Amino acid sequence: MKMQREIGLLGLTFIGVSGVIGSGWLFAPLQAVQLAGPAAILAWVVGGAAMFLLALTFAEVSAMLPVAGGLGRLPQFSHGKTVAMVMGWSAWVGYSTTAPIEVEATLRYLGPHFPALQQAGSNSLSGFGLTFAIAMVGLFTLINYYGVKLFARINSGLTWIKLVIPVIVIVMLIITSFEPANFTAAGGFAPHGMQGVFSAVSSGGVIVSYIGFRHTIDLAGETRNPGFTVPVALLLSVVICFLVYGGLQLAFIGALNPADIANGWDKLNVTGTFGAIGAVASGLGLLWVARLINLGAVVGPFGGALVSVGSNARLSYALGENGFFPRRVATLSDRGVPSVALLLNLVVSTLMFLFIPFEELLQICGAAVTLSFAVGPVVLLGLRRIDPDRPRPFRVPAGTLVATAAFAVATLVIYWGGWDTVWRLGLCLLVGLALFLGRGLKHGLHDLDLAQAWWLLPYCAGLGLASYCSAYGGIGILPRGLDTILLVAFSVAILFAAARRPVSRETYEGYLAEDSAALAPSRQPGH
Repeated sequence: MKMQREIGLLGLTFIGVSGVIGSGWLFAPLQAVQLAGPAAILAWVVGGAAMFLLALTFAEVSAMLPVAGGLGRLPQFSHGKTVAMVMGWSAWVGYSTTAPIEVEATLRYLGPHFPALQQAGSNSLSGFGLTFAIAMVGLFTLINYYGVKLFARINSGLTWIKLVIPVIVIVMLIITSFEPANFTAAGGFAPHGMQGVFSAVSSGGVIVSYIGFRHTIDLAGETRNPGFTVPVALLLSVVICFLVYGGLQLAFIGALNPADIANGWDKLNVTGTFGAIGAVASGLGLLWVARLINLGAVVGPFGGALVSVGSNARLSYALGENGFFPRRVATLSDRGVPSVALLLNLVVSTLMFLFIPFEELLQICGAAVTLSFAVGPVVLLGLRRIDPDRPRPFRVPAGTLVATAAFAVATLVIYWGGWDTVWRLGLCLLVGLALFLGRGLKHGLHDLDLAQAWWLLPYCAGLGLASYCSAYGGIGILPRGLDTILLVAFSVAILFAAARRPVSRETYEGYLAEDSAALAPSRQPGH
């Protein structure tokens, strides 16, 4: 049994869009503007450009090698099993937090209407709420179990709702109340300079909101005509979500009461049960819009959690295929879905609900997934070196320049997240390293492609050291401006060193042979 190619362009695009438009749109505009002021709009531009560059690198390699669980599988073709395991583990840690985050967000929004879901006097879930949350993840697991076609149809229906509601909100806020003076009030357009913009990108919810486009990479193995569908869906999902989030940020700033920002943007406190957007709409008397936002507050994270469960199962499947997880995780049911991986992740989500606080999940999620994204440029340059003549349905123009910029930006985004996030990410990687060494001692180190993974040590160590010395939650001895210059130079050196030493052609062809069924030529547009 192999995976069924049942997802078309609209379905795959909406999988990416649904992963991006979860719970973040209700809160990210406030968080970003508190850090950057009106320049928060630039944060969405910077974040969107960063994700677009990374999406370009994955668009080429995912269309060229459309395998399931791309973040855990694609690096193996260019740089071997160790790099694939490290990056796959990092992605899996981030993915595993996403469904619990979105489900808990859904139940927090429902809490005022169903008090039994929350502990009295607290935002935390009650015992009944935790049980209900686990049951929701179980429902998403069941939907995914019944096949990718059903999953894609349900997600597409939810995504139409998730798109229409924010668009209506943007239009109504702009035509009801738009104060141009707000964009230069309380310290001007950029009261905290570019530092505020960069902080908003990494810590203000911008990157966490955008990274959901990754799901299109993981379901490439179940996509019809992947050479066309995967790259187009990747790029469309990023562009659509930039327009939605940028529009929300613009409308939110313009709709604020000038009195609310008199004490400065960092003191802005417009909150409500359904986020800052809902509070602003209620304050303007748009009660029907506020009710619509209430619906979006539930549908958004609900759909995001559904997509995360399916995507994480494909990533777990890929980790089973390359030997990091037990081989049984890489088995398919008679419906062509990774059923064992679905059950594994249901257990992990249950444990996270029970033992890890919501805020801790949020801190881990963004940095872990962004680190795994950083491998896209490495894989792009590595594959161009090993196999320059293989047909590429989509080829990134100025590929070396795009890969360099994408890798540098990914490095900076992790760095801007601050020391408090980076050390947690380092701890997660150490846990993965322990599991990896256990696997190596059991099965031997001869087939792990260690020579192609050497760059990971200086990269992670250098990034950690820079973060510790930074003014982003570190000891503050690395001056701003200089830190950016040093990290860009450092990332460029690491990227080209890594790209110069991919696996051998023989090893590469061996990995292609292992995935021969998934990589069989597929029909192109017009054929």
